[in-house]
Amino acid sequence: MSAPLNLVNFERVHKAFGTTVVLDDVSLGVAAGERIGIVGRNGGGKSTLLSLLTGVEEPDSGRVTRRGDLAMGVLDQSGTLPPGTTVRDVVLPSSMFAAEHEWAGDAAVRSVLTGLELDRLGLDAPVAPMSGGERRRVALAAQLIRPLDLLVLDEPTNHLDVEGVAWLAEYVKRRTGGLVVVTHDRWFLDEVCSTTWEVADGAVHAYEGGYSAYTLARAERARIASVTEERRLNLVRKELAWLRRGPPARTSKPKFRIEAAQALIADEPPARDSMALKGFAAKRLGRTVYDVEDVDYAVPTEDGPRTLFRDLTWHVGPGDRIGVVGVNGAGKTSLLKLLVGETTPDAGRVVVGQTVSPAYLSQHVTELPRTLRVVEAVQDVARIARIGNQEISASSLAERFGFAANRQWTPVGDLSGGERRRLQLLRLLMAEPNVLILDEPTNDLDIDTLTALEDLLDSFPGTVLVVSHDRYFVDRVCDKVVALLGDGTLAELPGGVEEYLQRRAAGGAPLTTASGDGGGRSVGAQQSTPSVSAAEARAAKKEAAKLERRMLKLDADEKKLHEQLAAAATDYAKAAELDAQLRAVQAEKEQVEEEWLAAAEVAEG
Repeated sequence: MSAPLNLVNFERVHKAFGTTVVLDDVSLGVAAGERIGIVGRNGGGKSTLLSLLTGVEEPDSGRVTRRGDLAMGVLDQSGTLPPGTTVRDVVLPSSMFAAEHEWAGDAAVRSVLTGLELDRLGLDAPVAPMSGGERRRVALAAQLIRPLDLLVLDEPTNHLDVEGVAWLAEYVKRRTGGLVVVTHDRWFLDEVCSTTWEVADGAVHAYEGGYSAYTLARAERARIASVTEERRLNLVRKELAWLRRGPPARTSKPKFRIEAAQALIADEPPARDSMALKGFAAKRLGRTVYDVEDVDYAVPTEDGPRTLFRDLTWHVGPGDRIGVVGVNGAGKTSLLKLLVGETTPDAGRVVVGQTVSPAYLSQHVTELPRTLRVVEAVQDVARIARIGNQEISASSLAERFGFAANRQWTPVGDLSGGERRRLQLLRLLMAEPNVLILDEPTNDLDIDTLTALEDLLDSFPGTVLVVSHDRYFVDRVCDKVVALLGDGTLAELPGGVEEYLQRRAAGGAPLTTASGDGGGRSVGAQQSTPSVSAAEARAAKKEAAKLERRMLKLDADEKKLHEQLAAAATDYAKAAELDAQLRAVQAEKEQVEEEWLAAAEVAEG
């Protein structure tokens, strides 16, 4: 694409810190309306790329240019807000809204206030005493309501629950301006981004599409180049295999050629043998892991005790892999603390199996021995760990979690927050627990580390309980999802996170009380799923075939226009005309893909 059409251009940019080259000879651009997701290992250069893009830093060589009238908003990770201000001052400043009716009549502004729960905080609430998560939501809202050409977000999903992440994805998709986002939330990347940039080894690799397309292209690039890192390639192929075998809403969306994906994973076994793992877990754990029996539990507040659980009964069995979701404040972390014995119920009891050996990862980074080296801190727990049917040394496991051989001798006190989080996980796994209880385990972990963790959990022959706002991680790791809706009960969701969001959108419709075997008693009318007749399924199958032929034609048109654009790079008028045609083709392709997805889901019943 020609430079004048871009909002920001990088031309042969080089940036180094001391002897470490972070970006080397990078040339790229951000076009108007483009939605770009940036991925890569922690410390690989993502934040540096953002700093150069926003003008916070300057390149050592090369040039970064921005359109002269560019209106750009930035959300960084600091959460810094002007002292002595209120939510209203930050989000609805008088410079933008002279009177309350100006923003009150704006549906987009009201959507932001509700979607980020600022209406609950109160517009006149001072920002100084707020928690880090609340301050981040205020800072995010301030950027979302502004009319911007380019919105730059660094980890915007941190401190948002699964419902808030879904709302944010829908909101930014409706925006007309460009978007550049750094996030480790793979569902968000897939849902929002039309382009993915991978920052690695001083270069920036661009992929068309979200996380699914990026995963395929990365595996294909590694295959073509005959990459020697066989283990890394196997992880990527395994991840791709899961993407293709996962929920229909993801697998049906044709962001990449299905034939190419099937060729890559033809010999790839399923991610895990659930029946074998459950059998192994039953031998190690016995029948009982956790039995929650008639539990009442309340927490103190300024307005008196607030009940989190009332007459709660729940069974967790050997080999169960359960994701726990719910609104903020519903009691997810409190439930985990009851299981591990950090708190006790007000009434009822929690029965723990005699053979249970749990490992609990809390949301907070606990103090680690600062003077020890990384590998010593891991070996302090054990030198060899057995996970499933494989034995892994402390050094090998540290390498799988992103600590290269030279980094393993770094003092713990010199590690970043994300690296300390990884070290916590390492130490937990080296202790060889048979029950893993993970509270927001994806915080501060990059995508490669998350993939390595998921690969280890695939072979973990015990019980896994996960509280997470990362719906991709929950879908990937867990076989069941249960929800806390703030009414004192625990409910099982056969439809997973998607069902949770649908029920919440419907106003918290009644759910099925959760039990360990997936059954349970009904506590209200169930929402019926409309059945699809055979005739409707046949018609949908024909429509899907028709739309697939149209997609092939649009693919060919798109490829031809790309070639014509490359040939007309110096003719700005011709390039602009071809670019308009390309955008029209891409828009039609997106629409056809959505129609194909709907037809495919009906055809599959």
